[in-house]
Amino acid sequence: MNASSEQGVVPVFFLSDSTGISAETMGNALLLQFPELQFERTLIPFIHTVEDARRVVALLDEAAEGPVAPLVFTTAASDEVRAELARTTAPIIDFFDMHMQRVESILGRRGQRAAARLHGVGDIKRYNARMAAVEFTIEHDDGQSLRALEKADVILLAPSRCGKTPTSMYLALQHGLFVANYPLVDEDLDRSELPEVVQPYLERCFGLTTTADRLSRVRNERRPGSRYASPEQCRWELRRADALLAARRIPVIDSSAKSVEEISALILQTLKAGARKRARRQQDTSSTKGTQS
Repeated sequence: MNASSEQGVVPVFFLSDSTGISAETMGNALLLQFPELQFERTLIPFIHTVEDARRVVALLDEAAEGPVAPLVFTTAASDEVRAELARTTAPIIDFFDMHMQRVESILGRRGQRAAARLHGVGDIKRYNARMAAVEFTIEHDDGQSLRALEKADVILLAPSRCGKTPTSMYLALQHGLFVANYPLVDEDLDRSELPEVVQPYLERCFGLTTTADRLSRVRNERRPGSRYASPEQCRWELRRADALLAARRIPVIDSSAKSVEEISALILQTLKAGARKRARRQQDTSSTKGTQS
């Protein structure tokens, strides 16, 4: 057991001169390796100027004087901003510098180190595609809209509060996928089949589940003492949802044991595997037709 775990929660800061998505993703990938520790995460994006960086350094230095040493992850691309952030007394992990220097040495030239390019804004087509995915995903959150559902790359199915919305937004923002999520309510769970609206798109469907205890705790934060949050209701909903999804062989991911990043990676792997199978089937069909002719 180290000093941090004995003393309490570890303050973690994610810094960026853009949105901070990269800093959070890479930093959290490392923090997942320490499940015995508790972390208090703070995102500070859009550190555009040296003056911005100075204000952040003051905040970090204050945190460094606390009982538990903070951990700082940064992906700031601007040399001036990074130099100022490096003045902090807090331990800092500079993802951009450690990787950029290696890439520059391999390519034999210096990169532009422009903040906007770090998250793909330099590629207008890719940026616009992501924004379109985010708009679609927001519109189709929690079954609010069924319009143009055929455009969805992924459809998430689960009872309320199983993690559909954060997973949907992560897939849209990070991977540019059009995601719809549909809540399985009592009316759906009482039936022997999944809702008709998703039936034509079962190959794109994924289920999310969790433990009844966790679901009850989350729901109690929203509606304390309600039937909706009762352990009995949660167990029934999860049991019925699992049965409906299993009947149609829809893959189900346990959100209680995995982060949004892990859930998204599993979904992407499954989509790629499915695409490869379809491609092989098409190839086999084409070969058979060629032989017959």
